[in-house]
Parts: sequence; C-alpha cells; structure tokens
Amino acid sequence: MQSIQAAHTFVCNLKMLFLFAVSASFFFFFFFFFDKMEKPPLDSNEDRAWLGEGQSETQLATAHSPDGDVAYNEDRPAWDSKIQYVLAQVGFSVGLGNVWRFPYLCHQNGGGAFMLLYVFLLLIVGVPLFFMELAAGQSIRQGSIGVWKHISPKLVGIGYSSCMVCLYVALYYNVIIAWSLFYMGNSFQYPLPWEHCPVDVTTNDTVKECAGSSPTSYFWFRKALNITNSIQESGEFNPIMTGCLLAAWAIVSLAMIKGIKSSAKVMYFSSVFPYVVLFIFLIRGLLLEGAMDGITYMFYPKLEIWGNVQVWRQAATQVFFALGLGYGSVIAYSSYNPVHNNCHRDALMVSGINFMTSVLASLVVFVVLGFRARNIALHCVAEYGCVHVNVGLLSLMTSHESNQHLVGSGWPWINTTDPSSVSLAEYREWYSHYGSIVGPNVTDCSLEEEMKKGVEGTGLAFIAFTEVMALFPASPFWSTLFFLMLLNLGLSTMFGTMQGILTPLMDNFSLLGRHRTLLTVCSCALGFLLGLLFTQRSGNYFVTMFDDYSATLPLVIVVIFETISVAWVYGTDRFLDDIEVMLKWRPPVVYKYLWKYVCLLAMVVLLTASLLRMVFKGPTYTAWNQSTASEMTLEYPGWALAMIVMLIVFASLPVPIGYIHSMLKNHRARNTSSEEIGGQEMHRELYTKCSSIDPLESSSHHRVPSEEDEAPPRTTFLPMGNEHYRLLPQQEEEDEEQDTGV
Repeated sequence: MQSIQAAHTFVCNLKMLFLFAVSASFFFFFFFFFDKMEKPPLDSNEDRAWLGEGQSETQLATAHSPDGDVAYNEDRPAWDSKIQYVLAQVGFSVGLGNVWRFPYLCHQNGGGAFMLLYVFLLLIVGVPLFFMELAAGQSIRQGSIGVWKHISPKLVGIGYSSCMVCLYVALYYNVIIAWSLFYMGNSFQYPLPWEHCPVDVTTNDTVKECAGSSPTSYFWFRKALNITNSIQESGEFNPIMTGCLLAAWAIVSLAMIKGIKSSAKVMYFSSVFPYVVLFIFLIRGLLLEGAMDGITYMFYPKLEIWGNVQVWRQAATQVFFALGLGYGSVIAYSSYNPVHNNCHRDALMVSGINFMTSVLASLVVFVVLGFRARNIALHCVAEYGCVHVNVGLLSLMTSHESNQHLVGSGWPWINTTDPSSVSLAEYREWYSHYGSIVGPNVTDCSLEEEMKKGVEGTGLAFIAFTEVMALFPASPFWSTLFFLMLLNLGLSTMFGTMQGILTPLMDNFSLLGRHRTLLTVCSCALGFLLGLLFTQRSGNYFVTMFDDYSATLPLVIVVIFETISVAWVYGTDRFLDDIEVMLKWRPPVVYKYLWKYVCLLAMVVLLTASLLRMVFKGPTYTAWNQSTASEMTLEYPGWALAMIVMLIVFASLPVPIGYIHSMLKNHRARNTSSEEIGGQEMHRELYTKCSSIDPLESSSHHRVPSEEDEAPPRTTFLPMGNEHYRLLPQQEEEDEEQDTGV
C-alpha cells in the first residue's frame, strides 16, 4: 500500500514538474517566435547586413516602432511626480527580506560587524550596479529586453532571463502574500487561534502534536499549511490557501490593470504604511522587558567574522537582493522617468533608505526577540528547563535532609515557595555556584542562549512574532497590524516584480503594448495556475526551493552579463558620456573602475562561491515531522534536484540562445547581402554616370561588412529625433542619382 502511495505521489510531482517546465518553455519560446513574426525586416537585406553588433535595429529605427508607431513618444506612461517614482523604487527594493532576512543575518554573523561589512559592500558593489541599471533604463526608456538589445542584439537574452527570474519570484512571492491574508483574516478573533493548544475531542486532552511543540508552531504547520512530512508526499490541495492565493493575484491584477497609473496610487499606501507600523512596533517594543537585551545582542560587534568567507558571501547576496538587481524592475521603473532626471541621486537615496529600513526592521525584530527570550527564560526558571522543572524541582530537593547542606552553605537561597518572585539574575547567579551540585535535572535558564536561537523567514513572521503578539494586551489589534504590514511589504515588491515582466514585453511587442489590460489579467491568471504548485500540502517545501535556488544563480549570471555589456561591450567612457549628456554633469570617474573591475569581480566570486556551496553542501530543506512535532533537515530527492537544475537552466538559457540566434541571423544576412550586392553591381554596369558624381563611386561602393565593421561606434544611448538620423548608404546614393538624372 505504501509503495502504491509513493508511486502515486511521484507521478503527481512529475506531472507538476512537467507542467511547470512546459509553461516556462512556452513563455520563453513564444516571445522569441513572436519577436520574429511581428517585426518586419528592413527594406532590403543590404540594410540588414549593414547593421552591426554595436548598433542595433532598435537604435537605427528609434523614431518608429516595428508597426510604424513612434517608439519614444508622448504616449509612453510617466510618473505623475517624483515622489511616486521614489515610493515605487523603495517599495520594490524594501521587501520581506528586510524584515526577516537581514535581522537574521545580523543575528548569526556578528551583529554590528556584519552591518559594517554590509555597508562596505553596498558602497562598492550595490550602489554602482544600482546606478548603472537606473541610468540605462532612464536613458534608453525601454524595459530590460529593449535596453540590452539596444546595446547589441546579441545581448537580448539578458532581458529574457530577467523576465524568467521575475516569473519565478512572482509565483512564490504571491504565496507569501496569501499566507499573510490568511493570518490577517484569523487575527479578528479573541483570543487569537494560535494562543492556546486545541483539545482533542476524542481524548479530551491537549493535541499531542501541539503539546510537543508550541501553539504557534502547531497553528502554522497544521492549521495554515496542513503540511506533509516531506516534499515527496505531495498531498491534496489546501482549499483555504488556494482561495487566499486567488485573492492575492486578484489584488495584484486590479492594482496593476492600468500600469503605473494605477499601481503608483496604491504605492502611496503600500510603501508608506509599513514604516508607520515599524515605528509603532519599535515604540511598543522598547517598553517591553528584555528589549534592551535584544538591542545589545544585535549591535555587539564580533569582528572575527570578517575572516569567514561565508559571511562575505551572505553579505554580498543580501546587498544583491535587497536592491533588486537583475530583475529588470529597476530598469522598468526608471524608464518612465524624464530623460534628465538625476538618477545618481536616486541611486544613493534609494540605497540609503533601503539600508536604514533594514536597520529599523532589525531594531523591531530584536526588541521583540529580546522580550520573547526573556519570557522563555523566566518560564524556564519558574517551571521548565527544557523538559525539567527547575524551581519547583528545587523545592522538592530541599525538603530532603540530604540536601539541607545547600541551604546552610552561606549562599542566600532562592524562594522556592513562590517561583514567580525569583528573578532571572538571581537564578543564574545561584546556578553558576550550585549547578554542578544539584545535577542535570536542574537546567540553566539563559537569555543569551535563547537569543542565539536565530529565527528567519517564515519562522520569524508566522511563529516567533505571532507568539509574542499573543502576549500583548489587545493582541488581535497588534496581530492585524503586523500582517497588514507584511501584506503591504509583499504587494509593493510584487508590483515591481510584475513590472519587470510586463514593461519589457509591452515595449518590445507593440501588439501586447496595445492590450495592456488583457496582458496584465492573463499574466496574473497564468501566475495563479502555476502557483497551484505551492498550495499543495507540500507547497511550503516548493516555496523554500524556489526561494533558495530559482533566483540566486540566474540573477547573478544576469548581472554579470549586464556589467560586461556596459563596461566592456559598450564601454564605460561612452556610458559616462551618455550620463553626462543626461544629467548635465559627469559622474565621478571611480564608477568606471568599479564597473569594469570591482563589481564584475565581486559578482564572479559570488557566483563561484554559490556554485561551490551548492555542489559540496548539497541542496537540503527543513521539513516538519508530525509524529515528533519537530523540524528536521532532509535532502532533496532526485526528481527535486532535477527540478532545481531545470529552474536554473531555464532562467539562464535565454542568454546563450539570444547570442546564437543573433549570430545566425547576421550570418544569413551577410550571405543574402553578398548575393544581392553582386547582382546590383552587374546591373549598374549598364549605366554611365555623369562626371559630377564620379567621386561618389568610390565612397559609396558597397562591400560585405567585415567583423570590425559590425560594431560602428554609437555616440549616445539617448533616443533622438528624426533630424539626427542619416539615411542608409544605398538610400543616399539612390537619392543623389535621382537628383542628377541618372
């Protein structure tokens, strides 16, 4: 029977894997085919052959889109105000990771020392790359596909890879929003449903799984997720979470149905409200006992962590994801800016706000964790030490004559008759002297040890914080406020992620641009259907898989190629020239060396370190075991490892495919051009040119472009009017021939 069930589970997972692979492949190859189908060729093959690697079709046809519409016209959406744009960029970059990832990294990696390391990497890697994406999007006024295609058609795959990663992130990020909706809906109860363990009606006793863990853990794993014991047990769909996911996608669709015009208005609330809640929680948290213990633990520097390579990797990864580099969303948002907007100031401002938000969130998290750790330690003193009674046990021990020597030893004895009156400091001081005498049954109740038990991700939000809020007076109010904050943090990031998909597609395919509403609704509907993978009972394990592996490596690869394309293909000097034209002043020359060497080297090292860690450590995930009511670390099965590899490959594949496609296209264009040039030369021998245009024969003589001719220097990134364009060579000659009567 078990073998049949295992086989059925394997087939179900295989079907879901196949569905996802087909959908992802369809997403990529459809738009490549659509690109070829919609964009007509130039007037002659000779024109196409003249185009080089450094000067794309997009640049030469800047004034007109493929169907004849003006590409850079007044119809392109724009931000109503600068505050809208700043809120959008801040809302995208400040997400759930600032609340539940950055504090955990500080907690685990030396507190203040990790913050100093983070600021250092932010300044030499994060800000330059963020500035590069802002400047590229603002100057070219296109999404990620159009920006990199503008530099070179061979780099168009970078934009498609960004879209694929945004698709991955959108799929599982909206599931977290669905979880927040579920918890917010359950917060309108008193007492909160996760405050106490439920009673088993059959035995009239506390549910064993809840008694073995905690009420908040039980509610999260059993009531919210109804989770299976491993990823191999898929289980049926969770109907409540499926409904919440549908509601989450409906909110995203309605907020983005009119592009930035509608989403920007939502940003006024979704980007500002989390800051209000964080300040409220900070003020409330500072009034709690143990708050200062948490802050002290957070900022106490441990400089020895700077010698740990993994700490550098984690800090660089956090910088990378905190700013949203590589998604294409930064490029998309900046493309709606005026050309002369000061994007350098925006880069510094958004990066600074992002870091200060992480610090603010860390303060809130640590004052709450300090309060929680103090309560656990006091509970340990009064009743339990792990599973052993402490003060209560001591009262029994002192009743025996054999232990009376402890009382008469000169040390002031703790009050065993009233455990609640014993302070944590008194108990710790007593235990340091007599802990070895009383034996292992009495345990040390250490606040520091509780603080060392780091909590991150969903465990922090849905277990640790819910546990603390259940202790607050008016707990439903605080719980509703907290999950409403999570909902808005997730939505503001979700808007930017979806913009990283929709903007490049609408810019690159005019048909999709004319049907913005339909594209938005269909994209959200597709996201919901693919997101059903995460509403199974094993869905949380797939969320962990996507969060850990689907975006990390592909995004680093994307940013590496972005840096190469700007610093080495286009050239940092020309890029700085373009920025000077745009900003009316030249950025510091230090950016040139940061882009060419420091940022590129840092990204390559980060990619290598991530690959080595994944290969040598092996992908693992944390599962919930129902029988033991505890978490355990498991290795992914073979089919899950294959799925991880497929996710990474599908997201990275557009880069080489775009390069090969462009090479083959250029090769065919050169062959066709050679044949037509030969026919044109034979045809011209039938004519006799006037002497007045004889000099034109040598200057306008056509030849097949060599490899060096393929990349003629382009003067600027910026789009220009028709008056700045010259006719292609054969058009010049034909016009002159008409003027002279030939």
